[in-house]
Amino acid sequence: MPRVRRFEAHEWPAYRDLRLRSLQDAPDAFGSTYALEAARSEEQWEQRLSSGTTSLTDLPLVVEEDGAYVGLAWARIDPSCPTDAHLYQVWVAPEVRGRGCGALLLGAVLAWARSVGAQRVALRVTSGDSPATRLYGRAGFQLTGDSEPLRPGSQVQTQTMVLELVGRLQ
Repeated sequence: MPRVRRFEAHEWPAYRDLRLRSLQDAPDAFGSTYALEAARSEEQWEQRLSSGTTSLTDLPLVVEEDGAYVGLAWARIDPSCPTDAHLYQVWVAPEVRGRGCGALLLGAVLAWARSVGAQRVALRVTSGDSPATRLYGRAGFQLTGDSEPLRPGSQVQTQTMVLELVGRLQ
């Protein structure tokens, strides 16, 4: 049975490996690239996860199944707008897709966002009918705004999806 939990600072090598694997598996699903992330030093990876695990405004999550790390997500509250949570880096390994790992990650993020007083959760998703778009739609996220390039120079388009937490049942 998969379980979701917060990454611990010492797990930065596992976080790095999952993040790089996600960028190789789904390069058009993320704003960053494998080349950019692979060039980071071990110290940068360690610092990124360490600061995320000790922050009150960050939530780095991992999915484990049978002792293996099989998914991740990162949520963040924008300190300049503490009512808004943002969801990034959602990825589930191909070998466990369809087992509810994405829904578990999303549920953990939404519970955390509510617990810290967020009123909405926003994310960017590749435009089109995809498993990710359907997952977010089932959770109540709505498409908003126009399409934008995934990153500068990209032909891949993304759209913002937002879930209003205020007034919604948990």
